[in-house]
Amino acid sequence: MFDLLTDYIRSGRIRLDKTKITYRAAYHDPCNYGRKSQELFGHGYYEEPRWILDQCISDWVDLFPKEGHQYCCGGGGGTLLTPYRDERIHYARRKMEQIKRTGAEMLVVPCHSCHAQIKAVAETYGMPDLRVKYLWEVVADIMIID
Repeated sequence: MFDLLTDYIRSGRIRLDKTKITYRAAYHDPCNYGRKSQELFGHGYYEEPRWILDQCISDWVDLFPKEGHQYCCGGGGGTLLTPYRDERIHYARRKMEQIKRTGAEMLVVPCHSCHAQIKAVAETYGMPDLRVKYLWEVVADIMIID
């Protein structure tokens, strides 16, 4: 996904209007695209999504700690499909605090598990209005279509 979006944006196949998103966003590094990918394949996807976000949003921030040091959202390993709801909510606590500290109105994620987990626990942590969007969805939202 990252390579395809990067290629399409760089080549001009996709044109973007960065002015369409006027609120602060934050980026979440999923375990699978970062640490696990680094461990298993020798490349963690840290720079690519940030380059894409730079093309899409003027006011976006990293969560801290970032990249390989980010906190897990608690939704990995298919836990959304298990009966361990209380545990999932508990493990999301650090991630939700991390997001709150940024003041972001939107969290951008490339991972389906992270997306579903954060949407599922946002209200529990007092963030019912947090927009949670896939990275590709942000690109689609600001595409210039002639």
